[in-house]
Amino acid sequence: MNKPLRHIAIFCGLMMLALLLRENWLAYVRADELANNKHNRRVLIERYAYERGNIIVDGKPITGSAKTESTDFVYKRTYIDGPMWAPVTGYASQAFGASQIENLEDGVLTGTDDRLFFDRTLGMFTGKEKKGGNVVTTLNGAAQKAAYEGLGTKKGAVAAIDPQTGKILALASTPSYDPSKFAGNSDKDTKAWVALDKKNDADDPMLNRALRETYPPGSTFKVLTAAAGLEHGVVKDVDAATDSPLPWIMPGTTTPLVNENNIPCKNVSLREALRMSCNTVFGKLGYNVGKDNMLETAKKFGFNAEQFIPVRSNASYFPEEMNDSQTALSSIGQFDTRATPLQMAMIAAAVANDGKLMKPYMIDRLESPSVDTLSQTEPEELHRPLTQEHAQMLQSIMETVVKDGTGKNAQIPNVTVGGKTGTAQHGENNSKNPYAWFISYAKTDKGSPVAVAVVVEDSGANRDDISGGGLAAPIAKDVMKAVLDK
Repeated sequence: MNKPLRHIAIFCGLMMLALLLRENWLAYVRADELANNKHNRRVLIERYAYERGNIIVDGKPITGSAKTESTDFVYKRTYIDGPMWAPVTGYASQAFGASQIENLEDGVLTGTDDRLFFDRTLGMFTGKEKKGGNVVTTLNGAAQKAAYEGLGTKKGAVAAIDPQTGKILALASTPSYDPSKFAGNSDKDTKAWVALDKKNDADDPMLNRALRETYPPGSTFKVLTAAAGLEHGVVKDVDAATDSPLPWIMPGTTTPLVNENNIPCKNVSLREALRMSCNTVFGKLGYNVGKDNMLETAKKFGFNAEQFIPVRSNASYFPEEMNDSQTALSSIGQFDTRATPLQMAMIAAAVANDGKLMKPYMIDRLESPSVDTLSQTEPEELHRPLTQEHAQMLQSIMETVVKDGTGKNAQIPNVTVGGKTGTAQHGENNSKNPYAWFISYAKTDKGSPVAVAVVVEDSGANRDDISGGGLAAPIAKDVMKAVLDK
């Protein structure tokens, strides 16, 4: 072979080697990256070639799959009572991806999870069509319906928990949206998606208010302040008179802390203070407990930390840097204190469960397409924010609120109910309509099966008609009844 041909042969050999190296690099090193690339249409075609597994409530699916028309994506997601369940399921869209449970458990629902390898392999031999596994939730269908219908056309949210296990029983948010309307990838789906954008809908229906919105909790936070007072020894007897002058001037200021409607709160007991919702008593109590101890108690209840259920819930917030008067305001749920409805349900649940706060969760188990259990969630203790003795003292005064105070609208015949109302001011100089809050629990001889938090943003109501007892307590009552009647 002459020299030019030898050079050409070497060059061709090097080119072949480079191609082989490139092919192996793509096939092995970058395989996962390319397979999961959003622009890889083959992967998307494969993804929607089979029925998606279902999200289950009370043993029945609240999702489904339907064949599409005029597209190479064979199946798209469908939802039963989509707007009611959207805060739980999230969405799964051919065009816009997935959120919440649909996203977090996508591997199981699409059948691509490694734990489903045996099912996929078996299907290759049996010829059985591939299908995703199921996500079995902890949700109570009747409680969810009561929450969603109770909120109705008002903005707001409901979170309900089983205090003894941490199971989430209801998670409602209004206004809501129907994820079926943009589950495909047509122009119609795109229009439905765009219409839901906050820029085009000021009500922001895709905001999960139960998990992602933090509100000033108002007087419902007084339950936590009472817990802090008991735990740190500032209060020893809930029926003894407190040292609570009227007026009470906030420390470092010349400003008196005002009680709503000039209620007579001078030196009343903690029981009476919670029953009447005395700002002066709880503001001074928070100041006496001190900002560090208040912060410690708030953190034990779950504040200043995100919760994962497994969907992420924004962290509720209790300020870490405050002066004395700000500590007093924070202790009545104002200043910079903010909380999600889930967080406030956790407070009620911890009190109802004799001081033990269980970690909230809403996925009971994951199943294979053949309904074998892939994983099971076990109840887990999160914190002990207060002792059993103090929890039972707090139960007693919360039950007085419902029996003979601002929470009468939550009364259930022949059932012990504890609760606390709240009306939280917001807007510049409190110019906007307040938020109506109610937190509560129902108790039987076997303990408490349900704790609830309700917040209502009723911007259309007359300001004087907005109260936690009037707007939020009846919703909580219906949710508790739904759980008790099951």
